[in-house]
Amino acid sequence: MPELDAVDRLIIDKLQGDFPICDEPYAAAAKQFGISGDELMARLQRLLDDKVLTRFGPMVQIERMGGAFVLAALQAPEARYDEVVALVNALPQVAHNYRREHALNMWFVLATETPQGIADAIATIETDTGLQVFAFPKEREYFVEMKLETRV
Repeated sequence: MPELDAVDRLIIDKLQGDFPICDEPYAAAAKQFGISGDELMARLQRLLDDKVLTRFGPMVQIERMGGAFVLAALQAPEARYDEVVALVNALPQVAHNYRREHALNMWFVLATETPQGIADAIATIETDTGLQVFAFPKEREYFVEMKLETRV
């Protein structure tokens, strides 16, 4: 794990919500850390490159914009697991991909610009991997705000 300084820890702790919406949001956000907007962007990029952060960006309700989300899973043979991960993750529609201790050992989220995009992405994954994809569409929506703190 890369070393995080006090500013890195503050960035992680404080930028999990309430990111400014203005002409220069990085400069506005950076003020609370005593750094410039350019330094904030450079630190965020380093945290992403070092895999401290897996993502930095807004969370949107894609359905309101005409798109779709779906939780999906498949059963990847252990001998092919890394190969299947690479094939699934190669699609830009794959938002997250997690290994699980279950018969369906790979779970991922598909996010597409249109509802039809879900079926297209599933078809691509099935063709590329030769494995059946199980889709679990959202039945109800819940808001769970989870914020994580860095440890000293």
